[in-house]
Amino acid sequence: MAVIGPLGRWPRWLLVVSTLALVILVGAADYLTGHELLFSTFYLVPVAMAAWLVGRAFAVLVAVLSVGAWVVGDLAAGAVFAHAFVPVWNAGIILAFYLVVVALLVQLRRTNLELEVRVRQRTMALTEEMVERERLEREVLDVGERERRRIGRDLHDSLGQLLTGTALAGQVLREKLTERAPDESRDAERVVRLVEEAIEMTRSLARGLDPVEVEGGGLAQGLRELAARTSELGQVRCDYVETAPVAIRDPVTATHLYRIAQEAITNAIKHGHASNVLLRLEREDGRVRLTIHDDGGGLPPGPRQRPGMGLRIMAHRAAVTGGTFEIHGEPGAGTTVRCEVPDA
Repeated sequence: MAVIGPLGRWPRWLLVVSTLALVILVGAADYLTGHELLFSTFYLVPVAMAAWLVGRAFAVLVAVLSVGAWVVGDLAAGAVFAHAFVPVWNAGIILAFYLVVVALLVQLRRTNLELEVRVRQRTMALTEEMVERERLEREVLDVGERERRRIGRDLHDSLGQLLTGTALAGQVLREKLTERAPDESRDAERVVRLVEEAIEMTRSLARGLDPVEVEGGGLAQGLRELAARTSELGQVRCDYVETAPVAIRDPVTATHLYRIAQEAITNAIKHGHASNVLLRLEREDGRVRLTIHDDGGGLPPGPRQRPGMGLRIMAHRAAVTGGTFEIHGEPGAGTTVRCEVPDA
């Protein structure tokens, strides 16, 4: 079947002509080799072709023609039978055998077609399920990111403004107490400092929940601020490098890339014990590439165990944006995390 499979792409008329020509060719060979050599088996080739590629009715016709060619060839080659019933009997037996082969092949072909249809239907169903699953996963992540951005903006706009107003009121109170009760004014000053620290903490939380502003500097500005805040913590030196301005209009993709960078920096500090981390954002051949390289301990040697939650989340974020995720590292040579997404 693998041999005659490519013939299925031929036009129907060409299959019919080819099958009949093959019957004639086998019949000619049967006649030329004489009646003593049995050639009935070779007629199965055109019979099988007709049954598999054309249909039952044409296969029956080819079977009858094959038996006729076999009988006529033997008679023309000088075959002599003791009784006229002998060639009729032989022809009937051979024809019955051919018809059984035709029935089996037709049924097998029908079963094969049904299986192909079922496989295609199941493949389409699985493809639709995978597409729907990816859509739902992306939607879940998008909903989570939107909720984070909403909370971040509420912190900045509502709580931040309330704390700012409280700090201003505290400053006014401190000025009044400075004139009337200098000792109590120091307590008011401490309250103002605490409120100002709360304001800065609120702003920091808001930036962490809503790090990428498409209308502002976008992802590049978010990564630049992330590198600056990481360096301010004093544990590592984190630098952001941008060879050319890279603007990503899709806020969801930009946020996913930011979270990947955030997680990679956390891993570099927590697991790699790195001293330096470098963030790089570039555009090339219609794709945006984010690279995070550190000089930490790298990945452990030997077969990799099941990746941790952080790596799986980074890979998943890259996948839902239609991108690719790679991580490379050698012991003592640091680790490189690379994510490429379509330019959006």
